[in-house]
Amino acid sequence: MIAGKHLLTDSQIHDFIVNGFITVKTDLPPSFHQEVYARTTEIFEKEGNPGNNLLPRIPVINEVFEDPWVAGAFTSVLGPDYYMQPHRHCHPNLPSSKGQNMHQDGGKRWSHKTRRLLVFYYPQDTPEEIGPTGIVPGSHYYNTVDGAIITAELPLCGQAGDVTLANYDLWHRAMPNQTEKTRYMMKFLYARMSEPTQPTWNHQQANWDRVTASADSCYQSEMHQQMYASIWNWHLGVKKQQPERSYCHDSIATLIEALKAESEAECLTNAYALSRFGEPILPDLADLLADESGYGQRYALYAMSVIGSPAVPDLINLADHSNDSVRSCAMETLGDIGTTASPAVPEIIRTLKDESKEVRSKAAESLGIISSADSASDSNHRSVAISALSEALTDSHDRVRQNASMALCRVAPQSDTPVPALKTALTDENRYVRGNATHVLRRIDTPMAREVLIDYLVQSRWCSLTTKESTH
Repeated sequence: MIAGKHLLTDSQIHDFIVNGFITVKTDLPPSFHQEVYARTTEIFEKEGNPGNNLLPRIPVINEVFEDPWVAGAFTSVLGPDYYMQPHRHCHPNLPSSKGQNMHQDGGKRWSHKTRRLLVFYYPQDTPEEIGPTGIVPGSHYYNTVDGAIITAELPLCGQAGDVTLANYDLWHRAMPNQTEKTRYMMKFLYARMSEPTQPTWNHQQANWDRVTASADSCYQSEMHQQMYASIWNWHLGVKKQQPERSYCHDSIATLIEALKAESEAECLTNAYALSRFGEPILPDLADLLADESGYGQRYALYAMSVIGSPAVPDLINLADHSNDSVRSCAMETLGDIGTTASPAVPEIIRTLKDESKEVRSKAAESLGIISSADSASDSNHRSVAISALSEALTDSHDRVRQNASMALCRVAPQSDTPVPALKTALTDENRYVRGNATHVLRRIDTPMAREVLIDYLVQSRWCSLTTKESTH
């Protein structure tokens, strides 16, 4: 149980929404991080990068994520049932390196809601000359290279043991290492399992415009206040939002025309401003989403997501559109709306058989988000969704199977229905399908699920002490 003092404050959540990151410090002693650094150096010299086997090779790193300040930050941002995903990687920045170009990691989504995190752990002091991670605060809302230049690059300098939680879509890079010492950054992926129903941090102030930034806040855009307020309300668990008028043009027509602007910042502002018109604007947004040129699709997604459940019928109507991109975007938008899009579950299940693997992939992901609530409005829909996702674990495309396994992680039914399919998924050729399947079985936690999971773990046991110097 995380004590209240370890949870983030309103101001820290404010900063995370605006800037896209927050750094916390562990209570672990300096000697702990020195040990991790030395062990990492030894493994790299003898074996190379351990990749996804980082934790088995250096199991003490688990203590970083069990630290109450780190766990409190995860709970505050992702809710109490957050999930460390199977992918993890140690990024070395070698002496005299030139660094990287600014980028977003693969798997970028259009959604602005906090369902995924990049988590960076540094086992050594990280001054700017050693080549820290450079980030662009506020850039996680951007899909174009505009995001790499909206504000000055910020080096994540700090002490050994610092842990940074970053929105998955934040623009970042490794900066040049001007020293003779290797800089290590250990990256982990974390995911939200449940949609917010209430604040999970030390919450005091309900209204966004009354929350103040912390003294460490480094970025703020007056243009984006309505967008920030929308994300704040989502974290609070507000199902129906009533966004106030903010910076925008004067009419629906001019707002939509303004989405052709070259500035992504202006387009984002106008997309959220469109949402303030509510249900009457839905036909215009549906037309924008269905534009086969791709013009304005992601901006329609943002506006329809804020409007929420009233947009569901229009999105269902697009599920049979002739264009793959339109169908995919409709599925993605339904998932971004979240649990209140449950009337679309039958249509999403049907779309799991779509001819396009991209559409099937988005449908699987959205089905998991929409069906994740324990009190789903239609229990029959939830049951049918579990069966459909179990069947999707046999899809011919690995991305669909991976998204279906992640969706089942979110649904995590107290039922044995998906267990046979999950048992088969434990031998899938995709490592992340296997990893997700183990987490689903752990969350199901019935006798049948536990037996399948334990049998698999015993049979697939990997000895982290075995090396080429010590084979037995």
